[in-house]
Amino acid sequence: MWLERARHIERVVVEHWPAIDRRLFVIYATLATAFIATTFIGAMLEQTGGEWSAPLDDVFIHFDFARSTARGYPFQWSEGNGFSSGNTSITYPFALAFGYWIGFRKQLLMAWAVLVACLSVLAFFGAAARIVAPAGPWAKYLVPPAILSVGALDWSLMSGMENAFHLGIWAASAYALERLVAAVDDGRFLRPAILLGAANTLLVLTRPESAVTVAAFSIVAAVFHRKLGVLRAFRTLVIGGLPAAVALGLQSVANKVFTGEWAQAGAITKVALYHPYFTAEDKWNDWTFHFKYVIFRMTEHHFSDAFPYGYIVPAMALVPFAVKGLRWRAALLWIQVLGWFALVALNGQVRWQNERYAMSGVAWLLLLAAMGVAALLKGFGETVPARIGWGARLAVVGLVVSLFWHHQRPNFRDQVWFFARASRNIRDQHILAGRFLRELKPKRVLVGDAGAIVYASDLPALDIIGLGGYKDYPFARATKYGLGGAIELIERMPDADRPDILAIYPSWWGDLPLFGSYLTESPVFGNVICGGASKVIYKADWSPLDRTGLPRTIAEGEKVVGAVDVGDLMSEREARYVHPKPAGGYLTWRVLASPTDAKRDLFDAGRIIAGGKSEEMDIAFPQQGGRLMLRTVTSRPTSVRVFVDGHPLGDVTIAENPTWQEPSLELPPGLPANGRLRLESTGGEWTNFHVWTVE
Repeated sequence: MWLERARHIERVVVEHWPAIDRRLFVIYATLATAFIATTFIGAMLEQTGGEWSAPLDDVFIHFDFARSTARGYPFQWSEGNGFSSGNTSITYPFALAFGYWIGFRKQLLMAWAVLVACLSVLAFFGAAARIVAPAGPWAKYLVPPAILSVGALDWSLMSGMENAFHLGIWAASAYALERLVAAVDDGRFLRPAILLGAANTLLVLTRPESAVTVAAFSIVAAVFHRKLGVLRAFRTLVIGGLPAAVALGLQSVANKVFTGEWAQAGAITKVALYHPYFTAEDKWNDWTFHFKYVIFRMTEHHFSDAFPYGYIVPAMALVPFAVKGLRWRAALLWIQVLGWFALVALNGQVRWQNERYAMSGVAWLLLLAAMGVAALLKGFGETVPARIGWGARLAVVGLVVSLFWHHQRPNFRDQVWFFARASRNIRDQHILAGRFLRELKPKRVLVGDAGAIVYASDLPALDIIGLGGYKDYPFARATKYGLGGAIELIERMPDADRPDILAIYPSWWGDLPLFGSYLTESPVFGNVICGGASKVIYKADWSPLDRTGLPRTIAEGEKVVGAVDVGDLMSEREARYVHPKPAGGYLTWRVLASPTDAKRDLFDAGRIIAGGKSEEMDIAFPQQGGRLMLRTVTSRPTSVRVFVDGHPLGDVTIAENPTWQEPSLELPPGLPANGRLRLESTGGEWTNFHVWTVE
């Protein structure tokens, strides 16, 4: 009786195995993901005493954007500041905003972020299962343990950043590609091509580095569709890739319209290509350094606790090339891995935050390694020699996987601890500082970290780094030039908008505390992630800022005709100012006694012009003659030659003076109403802080 029942169950299982297999894999993948989530989040809650936090301050930048979106201010970091291009992902804050809208408020939004991460990881596993399917229906069960085996990747997936969400969107593109490949046989390619185009668009809006992924998916789809004719192949390429390209273009246009910059604020801040002082050689050296760093950081640190066992992962990732059915999939993934690493190497911050920027490439590399294991275990064989060969391969795979896990396990354990401690650090320093500020109720807070302080305080804020954004003020580019450029922009702000509190790391910002008085600080103990031992809070004092923009030594009866505030990027933009490039025009700043009132401090920023170099700008000239006035300070005598539209007018002699001075040159009548002024340093290095024409 029991034997017949067992055989009946066997027949039912065999008959319905495809459906059972699908459900079993979903359960298996869900349990694996839940295990990782509970391991990392449980460790965090243990260290924070049950309070939700995150291991990175940048997580709360996403939360800031999400909260603003949920309140009806999309694309704004701080409500009322206007459009910001500083978020690293356009789509992710909208996913978080839904959670905020349905009740995941304050720090509980991190719980929603983890839920989004888990669902995204499951979507990635679903796409990965299709990719490894040619190795056998069982191969997909290798994917979850392979992907989740590296602690550093799990750290990023559960961190609250967009890493997991990005992989979930990537899964949609991968699924669409599989549909397109299958459509070669029936010729019905339009719907999957549109799906690929839509998914690819979401992909680049989630992470702009995904352009390389979009290109790879679209080109592979077109190659497969060559069988249907060149025209259809080209149409597939266009449908798959063009919407993403248009989306990036529209994003750049929006950036230009609302911020005055084509590039995102994050790119200006982090990418060496936008560094204002780097030469071409500097930029190349920076990229090669970071590209090598990414490769060796993964293979010799994150993948293993000892050399050379980390190289097991890329070695196994090469194996799929030996299997015909996996070859094009392996090539597709390798292109994305290397392309991703090459793109993120442009980011000077790729070494920070547990190398989270590189982790999408790591996920694809681990998927390749899982394919490699599946390729080696494929084909049990029908003959005894074949089965002996399979057994030998199984033994090799078992040894290799065991060695990998033996040397990954200590790293995994360390990453769990690191996640928990970093989350506690962010809570202890940033979140507690934000709560203090919320009770203080300032009108606006200046921060150097644009995340948790602003989120916890829920106050109007100004991000001096520029990721947060304030109207069309170019804080990202200004701070890249130097702190003085950012202070110049604060000088431009309406009095009512200027921050009255500074919450900064003093070690990051040099003499910025000159503009404040100490109130308190938020320390962190056992720090592994914060940028300093204490977040120091100051009451701001902007009294040295110049509220008139006029020369202090202007004579009675004179009036300003034209002005260029050198070091103020908005003034420079209006004047089409050009400084010596590359490695020239370094921006500096001073707070010195006013030339007419020694008891009053006066701030100004300017640019250092080396001897023999020149700077150019547009400026209005008086028609009946007047003076050209310069503001500078110098420790030795120097001189500057003046040209208008290429014609020399004379030299400005600058005497040694330890404080502000405003030397001048007489201007003849008959100059153009608006001309091109060139100032050439003829007496050695000097610093130009301000230029006026008066009559």
